[in-house]
Amino acid sequence: MNSSEAVIFDMDGVIVDSEPLHEQAFREVLDEIGYGQNHGLDFTEYYGKSDRVVWQDFFARHQPAQTLDELADWKQRRFFELLRADEPVFEPLPELLKKLSSRYRLGLASGSAHRVIREVLALKNLGGFFSVAVSAEDVAHGKPAPDIFLRAAELLKVRPGRCWVIEDSVAGVEGALAAGMRVIGITNTFSAAQLQPATHIVETYDAIDRLLLDS
Repeated sequence: MNSSEAVIFDMDGVIVDSEPLHEQAFREVLDEIGYGQNHGLDFTEYYGKSDRVVWQDFFARHQPAQTLDELADWKQRRFFELLRADEPVFEPLPELLKKLSSRYRLGLASGSAHRVIREVLALKNLGGFFSVAVSAEDVAHGKPAPDIFLRAAELLKVRPGRCWVIEDSVAGVEGALAAGMRVIGITNTFSAAQLQPATHIVETYDAIDRLLLDS
């Protein structure tokens, strides 16, 4: 583990338990525009991917009166309301980040937009732990492509092979491995079997602590 220099965190499902809030926000908006029962989306397929991918697939099935940008903004406003009310930061995260920051450079690589990242990092002063935050908006291809992880490594000034990635989604694990990084998959969202390609699979943040700090 000592050969590693950086740890890159996914955000949704790793830093914050936000996937249920994202899905709730999508469902509320879809219900309000009349597609609550027939939107045709399986939200589990989009974990780790950007909101725009969800809306693009929705538009491929339906032709709503609203534009994609209007619906994206509507959903995001609803998500912010839920996020601020719940503050769903995983309880062990602040202490783990504090420990890791004494040994590693920390980065964030999220499929969310920058304004969502800013909202999340404002919770519990999390932003102070990360020297870089990369969004799907910054790269040509989102997860499972490796672009977002490679960009984070570039900004951290660390070679990909010297980075660990903490991910909860199948798309994220695939993208990080494609970037040539080692990946710890945490079973917050998907099962151990689904995250199987990851370098290590854990169920708790204590296990991440042991893997990255007890060496």
